[in-house]
Amino acid sequence: MTAPSSPRPRRHRPSLLSRPGRSHGPGGHLISAYGLLALTALLFLVFSLALPRTFPTLDTVDSILSNQSIPAVLALAAMVPIVTGAFDLSIGYGLGLAHVMVMQLVVHDGWPWPPACLTVIVGGAVVGVLNGVVVEFGRIDSFIATLGTGSMLYGVTGWITDGGRIVPGPQGLPAAFTGLYDSSFLGLPVPAFYVLALAVVLWLVLERLPLGRYLYVVGSNPRAADLVGIPTRRYTVYAFAASGLIVGCAGVLLAAEQQIGNPSVGLDYLLPAFVGALLGSTAIKPGRPNAFGTVVAVAVLAVGLTGIGQLGADFWTVPLFYGGTLLLAVGLAGYSARRRLRTGAVAARDAPAPPPQPPSSPPQRGGTAGPTP
Repeated sequence: MTAPSSPRPRRHRPSLLSRPGRSHGPGGHLISAYGLLALTALLFLVFSLALPRTFPTLDTVDSILSNQSIPAVLALAAMVPIVTGAFDLSIGYGLGLAHVMVMQLVVHDGWPWPPACLTVIVGGAVVGVLNGVVVEFGRIDSFIATLGTGSMLYGVTGWITDGGRIVPGPQGLPAAFTGLYDSSFLGLPVPAFYVLALAVVLWLVLERLPLGRYLYVVGSNPRAADLVGIPTRRYTVYAFAASGLIVGCAGVLLAAEQQIGNPSVGLDYLLPAFVGALLGSTAIKPGRPNAFGTVVAVAVLAVGLTGIGQLGADFWTVPLFYGGTLLLAVGLAGYSARRRLRTGAVAARDAPAPPPQPPSSPPQRGGTAGPTP
């Protein structure tokens, strides 16, 4: 007589409304991922209809691509520490110091422009490392730490320039140096290709390499990163170093564009950089900072500002636009992050239970069973 079999455990079948993939549907995912890109196209269409003679022209496109290249590079620089949950408020001050140092080395010290640019880029990376060390090993909040180091960088900029501008002599700057910014390739401004190349490199690092995955883990859950053996301090310093390196590159481009050393110009780029980085976390990869989302966010800002400018808006509309967009970006970024957490919680709750394991036979005492003598 066989023992009655135990009842088979009922397998939980999630309803259609509770499945994470069906709760919003593929359309909702596309809207959240590519809505900002669609907004860029919509803004371009609206301004083209409102300004048919001036806005939808090659000159406007060329102006957007060239004028927004430095804000885009700086936004990508701001994005990298945000991946780890930190903020680098010194990027605007670093940009001012970097472009002033290029002009100082080339104009006053007589350096050839290639080693001058390379020195400034390496110096930017060193500043980034110092920022990371102050934040991680000094245990100071990134807002306060980078605001303090940024103020020091601003002081160094004033000391170098003595509060004035660095203006080249009658011979001007080398044509090869200024060509870094004002030349074109395939009919488009060269700085646009710099932005594209930088975005591709950051995308490869963050999305395809273990380094990028570690940075995201550090930013999302530092305690979990410590538990799995990821050195959070080291990777945060790496993020700040990359940010400083990119800021140095942006400073070289700014010097090639303006062709003078202005000690106060870098602060104008701080707010647009953070608006682009935070707003970019709501596109392409919603809920997480990413390179292509940052580029799309900068494109939205560029199209909007260009259209507003051609409509004849007053000067005060620019900071109003940036401030409102920053608030919107922070709100949307927080909403996207909370939505990802809720989706992950629903997926974990509705995951099917593992099948029951058969009970294992109790071990026999005395080692391996064998014939008794």
